[in-house]
Amino acid sequence: MRRLIPLTILMSVIFTASSFAQLEIGASYELRDEDPKSGFGLRIEKGILEKIPVVNLSLRAHGSYFSEENNVNPDNQSFSYSEDLTNYDIGIAAVGGVSVGLIEPYIGLGLGTENYDKAVNDYNGLPGDRPEEGDESNLYWNMFAGAKVTIIPILKPFVEYRYSNKELAEPTLAAAQNGRIMFGVSLSF
Repeated sequence: MRRLIPLTILMSVIFTASSFAQLEIGASYELRDEDPKSGFGLRIEKGILEKIPVVNLSLRAHGSYFSEENNVNPDNQSFSYSEDLTNYDIGIAAVGGVSVGLIEPYIGLGLGTENYDKAVNDYNGLPGDRPEEGDESNLYWNMFAGAKVTIIPILKPFVEYRYSNKELAEPTLAAAQNGRIMFGVSLSF
């Protein structure tokens, strides 16, 4: 019985959260133009200045993880290899949106850091032909636009497009600019 009391309190807070929706936790599936092409993301968003009607302002912390293994066997070459590509990024952003019925469009601007790692495995060929490998970290700024749909007050599916630019650093392995589209769901508390 004692174990059910905290669970009951937690569930009642979650299902009455629409009256004080100030925190959102979300997860997303992300697609982008560079390798690795698909990954997953997490986000935590906290509302600020909540007394303003219709306008939603918040701060967001977000992270993404991409990983892929490629087998490379170029035509007309005397070598083959596999490579592991890993990319993860974290960042913070300011978000502004409006509530229009069930739809909440929003835009945002933020800063972050990205880590990219490329490892070559099972290389068969001359040492001079070995592909470049290594890791690097870059700072980036990003801007994004998206929309959430409120199906039920606690559950908000969303779609978002984020453009990132790494001109704050000199990238060598990863692309300097990229865009990604995200499909996900947020829980509002």
